Amino acid sequence: MKFSNAVVAIATSAVCTNAAVVKRSSCPSVDSKGLRALVTENSLMKNLKDLQTIADWNNGNRAFTTSGYTASVNYIKSHLSGSKKWKSWTQDFEAQYFTINTKFVAEGKSYSVSYFQFSGQSGGDDFSVEGEVVEGPPGPASCTLGGYSGFDVKGKIVFVDGSDCPGGFWQNPWVHYGDVVAPRLRAAHSAGALAVIVHLNEKYQDGITGFKQFPDKNDFSPSGYMAHTDGLHLLSLLRRPGRPVFAKFDNTWFLGNLPTQNLFAESIGGDPNNVIMIGAHLDSIKRGPGINDNGSGSSLLITLFHALQEYCPKNKIRLAWWGAEETGLDGSNHYTSTLSQKDADDILVYLNFDMIGRGYFGVFDGNSTSTPEDPYSLTAPSGSSVVEKLFVDYLTTKGVSIIKEPLVANTDLAGFVELGKAVGGMYAGSVGVDPCYHRKCDDYTNIDGAHIEMIGKATAHVVSVLSNNGAKLIPKNPGRKANANGKATPMKIWDKKPSVANEISMTIGEVVGMY
Repeated sequence: MKFSNAVVAIATSAVCTNAAVVKRSSCPSVDSKGLRALVTENSLMKNLKDLQTIADWNNGNRAFTTSGYTASVNYIKSHLSGSKKWKSWTQDFEAQYFTINTKFVAEGKSYSVSYFQFSGQSGGDDFSVEGEVVEGPPGPASCTLGGYSGFDVKGKIVFVDGSDCPGGFWQNPWVHYGDVVAPRLRAAHSAGALAVIVHLNEKYQDGITGFKQFPDKNDFSPSGYMAHTDGLHLLSLLRRPGRPVFAKFDNTWFLGNLPTQNLFAESIGGDPNNVIMIGAHLDSIKRGPGINDNGSGSSLLITLFHALQEYCPKNKIRLAWWGAEETGLDGSNHYTSTLSQKDADDILVYLNFDMIGRGYFGVFDGNSTSTPEDPYSLTAPSGSSVVEKLFVDYLTTKGVSIIKEPLVANTDLAGFVELGKAVGGMYAGSVGVDPCYHRKCDDYTNIDGAHIEMIGKATAHVVSVLSNNGAKLIPKNPGRKANANGKATPMKIWDKKPSVANEISMTIGEVVGMY
């Protein structure tokens, strides 16, 4: 198979490059300066270029259930094979898989429309509606029922623009686009609309995510968003005098479980009772190659793996490439929820890296002192402040301006927080700093090489310190009490924060909008 050969060629080049490092007669403990020297912009960017190639040859993405994800796993495996100091393995699990087929046809032409998954027919229901398409109130007027005064939309499909409703997507980075479109959908429904089509503006030509709130099903009519260019064409038809436009709007939904994998590499040497875990999710969304989200974190782990071959860590180091993160943290949650009590106890600390290729220098808050509006925020387990300080101290010496990043439940460290483990890591931002977040343009050109190198070297420093002295610096938090099956029972964050339970339950649905 053409692609399989290419993966081998890609990986062989990388392995040969790392093999060129001068061999030493002894096996030293991990040294910060030496490890940092091996984490370079060139090595990080080379991996990202390879992941871009994988996406290019696999329908433009590396998403769960696709050939692009399988190829990504094989690519990582080819890097890991042949090491005499490390072992590697995969963990199979099943994750929820969604397919949505949405069609909008007017006057014989098919338009690009995606379903708002939390509109009236959410929860997996199919729908099919037919009716006249009419233009709704312009601008913010369509955000309120009062704006429909003088507009006859009852029993019709309403076409409204997708500009911001009052309340502020651009003013508040924690509010997603779907949140501020919701008032438009409610208003149209209250005015009697059969369905609602939101015309995307230029900033969202290739799509948006869905609601991050829990709507009342009875408040919404079947709804979707139309690509900007297609919307301009439909708008021209609607504005023809004396010629009404009729359309059919259909949606079918499939939900099931499909197999996928996590991938691990672990040093054979090192204290097995004090494991340093480092993780990054490997999958992308289907809409794009996911080079920042999260090829960047995956590349860092590959680079660390090769760099660490030169050393013998005092504490065991385990690297994890998570699968199915974009569908709701399925890979990391499967891992943490199926750990034995002993394996959970053995983990000393977990570091997470997700989207580190551009933006700011965010260090996860180990003191829980940041108070964002984000409802996903978590309380840091003891020992997390040590990790934060290690990153901050190093970056400060490099003159880097640091942002204290809140611990959040919508990334892969959440399962380790549930286990009560010290956590940390870095994150460079998504909405507001990455215009290509969850878009097709999240490709190789979306990466700032100097930025990812700075984070990579900071990580190498922290890993060296934890490898040598982690057990002395971080108080050991045992995994939570085992259940009847001998598995560590994680603390349910949602029991403490019921408002977050609704938010998290929406994560899966939000992902549907990305597929």
